[in-house]
Order: sequence, then C-alpha cells, then structure tokens
Amino acid sequence: MSKTDDNLMEKIVSLCKRRGFVFQSSEIYGGLAGFYDYGHYGLALQNNIKNSWWKKFVDSRRDMYGLNSSIIFNPKVWVASGHVAGFLSTTPEGKKFNEMFQTQVGAGEEAITSYLRPETAQGIFVNFKNLIDAHHPKLPFGIAQIGKAFRNEIAPRDFLFRQREFEQMEIEYFVRASEWEKYFEYWKDEMLEWMKEIGIDMTKVHELEVPNGERAHYSKRTTDFEFDYPFGRKELFGLAYRTNFDLSNHKLDYIDEEKNEKIVPHVIEPTFGVDRAVLALLLSAYKEDPEGKQVSNGAGEKDGPRVYLKFKPNMAPVICAVSPLLKNKPELVEYANTKVYAPLKAEFGRVAWDDNGNIGKRYRRQDEIGTPYCIVIDFDTLKDDTVTIRDRDTALQERIKVSDLVKYIEEKI
Repeated sequence: MSKTDDNLMEKIVSLCKRRGFVFQSSEIYGGLAGFYDYGHYGLALQNNIKNSWWKKFVDSRRDMYGLNSSIIFNPKVWVASGHVAGFLSTTPEGKKFNEMFQTQVGAGEEAITSYLRPETAQGIFVNFKNLIDAHHPKLPFGIAQIGKAFRNEIAPRDFLFRQREFEQMEIEYFVRASEWEKYFEYWKDEMLEWMKEIGIDMTKVHELEVPNGERAHYSKRTTDFEFDYPFGRKELFGLAYRTNFDLSNHKLDYIDEEKNEKIVPHVIEPTFGVDRAVLALLLSAYKEDPEGKQVSNGAGEKDGPRVYLKFKPNMAPVICAVSPLLKNKPELVEYANTKVYAPLKAEFGRVAWDDNGNIGKRYRRQDEIGTPYCIVIDFDTLKDDTVTIRDRDTALQERIKVSDLVKYIEEKI
C-alpha cells in the first residue's frame, strides 16, 4: 500500500467524522473494534443506497417479494444450514472457533443458546413456505431483504470494510436447476448496472471467479466483484450459486401446480454490503481540487485547495443548501427561510439550512458533505426574486428566479 493510498483512507475517515457521516461506536469509552455508528449524513447516504437498491430490485419488478425477518432464530436453523458445524475461523494461535455471536434466549434454567444471524439469507429460506402460501409465485422468483448481520471477526479492519456488525442487501432468486447458469449471468449484469447507476467508479471494479476451496460451504460457484480500495483489491459484492443446498437442508420444496410436479428449486444469490457500498461511494466520490475554485463573482476567483464529494445528485445526503448571505440581516433570513428553504424542504426533504460562517466557508463545508447545489439569498433577491445557485463540481454560479428553483433542481436530479 502506497503512502498516498494510506493518506487517502486517513482523509476519508477524518472527513467522515468531521462532517457527521460515521463515528467510532462508543467512542467516549474507547470504542469497540468492528463497530461504527452512522451520523446524520452517513445515514442519509445509507438510506439513498438502500432506497435505490429496493426500487431497482424489488419495486420495479414483478418477480420479487420483500421480507424483514428476525435477527435471532430457533438454533435448529443454524444446525440445519450448516453454520454450527461449518462457519468456522482460526485464531492466530491456530484454534478453530465459530464466528457466530452466541446469545441466551429466556431466563435461568429455561434459557437456550442461540445466535445472532451471520447472514440474512437463512431468514429468507426458513420463510420460503410462508411466502409460497401467501403469494403463490411462479418460478423464477426472488425474495429480497435488507438487514443487519453479525460475525465475530478476529481482526476487523479498514474502517467500514470489515466489521462485526454490518448490513446486507440480499436476494435469493429461485430457479429450475437447468436454468441456473442463465440466471447467474443475468444477475451479474444486473449487479454491474446498479453499481454504475449509484456512482461507483467502475474502473475500480473487477470480477473474480472464486476457486474451489475458497468458496463458502454452500456455494458451487461464486463471482466476487472486487474494488480497488486504498488498502488493496478486495471484495465489494458477491454473486453465489447456492444450488438447492439450503432448501434441501430445511426440507422445503415447491409444487408447480401447472406441471403438477414437486421440485426443490436452486438458488442464485446476489449479495450487497451496505457498509461496503458506502465506503466504495465515498472513495469514488472523493475529489481534491488543488486550484481551489471558489467562484463568488463568476470570474474564477480562487480561495485555496478544496475537497469535495462528487456524489450523483440523487445519492447525495443533501441535495441543496440554502444560505442567507448575512445571518444578522432579518430581511434576508426571513426571505431565505419562508420563500426558499421551506418550499424546497417540503418538496425534496434532503435540504440543508446553512448560515454558519462566511459564504466561502459554507461552500467548503457543503463541498465536503457532497451537496451538489448551494443557494444564496442576497440583497438583490429582495429586489428581483432571483437567487445565486452554485454548482459543486464546477464552482460556477448562475442566477435564477426563485419560482424556477423546484423545476431547476428536479431536472438536475
């Protein structure tokens, strides 16, 4: 790892804390390795990722059903799935241990030992019959879930990349055994398309065919989508062919009423980590402008180097920020609040009010948050109902009518 790359991770971690994206969990008590808390802007970025994923892979499709299963199951689930016997890792002392977190359910002598789920997939499989009975889907079809998973990693590291508590967006897509290869390739294309849609730098994405001996115990074929992180090329998302391993272990089947046959479907599993998506987006969006473009008069005025996050507008935690030129001028504040901020907030939600410091400092702050547009209300606004709107990427400004703001932003996003 080069010094430059090492510095990049330090810059990302520092920016995330400074601007309210991500904090070390329980930091005031020294933290706990492998656990992080998302602040206001980090949560907004997470939600944008999850909403985009759900819209593409669930709401816009006819063959997908949603689920939100519990985190703790009857422990028999993990015996049947093979996790009790097979979800093992090795300590630096060479001892085998199970990576699932144990927990007690019940009190006293009545308590039983169960586990926090290490994947969301089993919640889908154990609800397979319930979904069939409720919806009567025809093959092929999928069940999708977004939720937390927990793994007692020996050495969590590299910020959001490897954690002990993380969030997954996962699909189990049920197909006939004879068609698994066709749908494996189909889902590979779908995954790549979504990565591009949300703004991941596709020049840093690579496909890796995982060889025998390195795949999960349930997988017959796995393709990893790797990303060029500053700490090396590592897994971002994964696509696995789980055969009929899970449904067979849980003794579940599917009855095709039209063909009057009973089969155990095979499964294609596209898996996306929310936290790794956040990290990949931060790394893809991070830009440094040594020229320090800070335009206040439309003539390219410079104000030192600047850092900005070049998110796509629909993924940015904040779509636009509204600023009265001077916060000690009631007429500017009143106009900015009632005629600009309130209508935009009602329309788009992700709108910020920023009156802290001078305009240059506000621009820099919003640049680091990744806000595509900054809107400034000045004394000319009071005369002609126009505002200055500044573009994050170019730092260029233009004046537009207040009445055109909603349409302007809608077209941009």
